[in-house]
Amino acid sequence: MSRDELAIVAGADDLPEAVRRAIAEHHEQYQRDPEAAHLWDPGVIGVPGGPVPCLLLHHVGRKSGRRLNSILQYYRRGDEVVIVASKGGLPQHPVWYLNLLAQPDCEVQIGRFRTHARARTLTGAEREAWWTRIVAEQPVQLEYQARTTREIPVVVLELAEVPPA
Repeated sequence: MSRDELAIVAGADDLPEAVRRAIAEHHEQYQRDPEAAHLWDPGVIGVPGGPVPCLLLHHVGRKSGRRLNSILQYYRRGDEVVIVASKGGLPQHPVWYLNLLAQPDCEVQIGRFRTHARARTLTGAEREAWWTRIVAEQPVQLEYQARTTREIPVVVLELAEVPPA
């Protein structure tokens, strides 16, 4: 895979190449076998905690207008699905998050299940309640927040249809 392809898949040139490569391989797996790719062990990129549920977010590039997709860990409570724009605590927001701010309508794929969605950044008490759940499930998010001065966005994906539990 070329350097440009790695940058597009990972969404940023500022991630280490090994991380971009692992994410690119996971992305390819999601295209081939979404059920197998749904659970992924981020230990390959240095994140502890074992397998985590991942979704494929289909979004539109705010500058290019191109259809893009990003694989992201997600958190779920009942019918709610949430993603976190931590980017490992880097100073800038991930590209996918900036794209969702510009165009919140998107598609979400969880395994083979796919539906339209609308992204909404959580604020106030709603964000805090989710943040507490997120860091309980994945404490490394606290490290990411400590590395940056920006508040890490927590984004709810308001799904048109709800995936099976």
